[in-house]
Amino acid sequence: MSNIVAQIDVRPIPPRDKHPAIFRMFDELDPGKEMELINDHDPKPLFYQFQMERPNQFTWEYLEDGPEVWRVKIGKK
Repeated sequence: MSNIVAQIDVRPIPPRDKHPAIFRMFDELDPGKEMELINDHDPKPLFYQFQMERPNQFTWEYLEDGPEVWRVKIGKK
């Protein structure tokens, strides 16, 4: 059973605004809930940023791993 309550497709968002928008959405999640991120490249740099800025506060699961679309389920612990 999924706890995905929000979805963000960052493909049309200007690059400088992508990570701030993702973190805003994550911060609004209730604990135990998840969001789905859709991107046009592997969001591995975002994963590292989450590790630095939200340590031990998130889960990360690839739902689709390219080559054209990446979908990641990000949960709030």
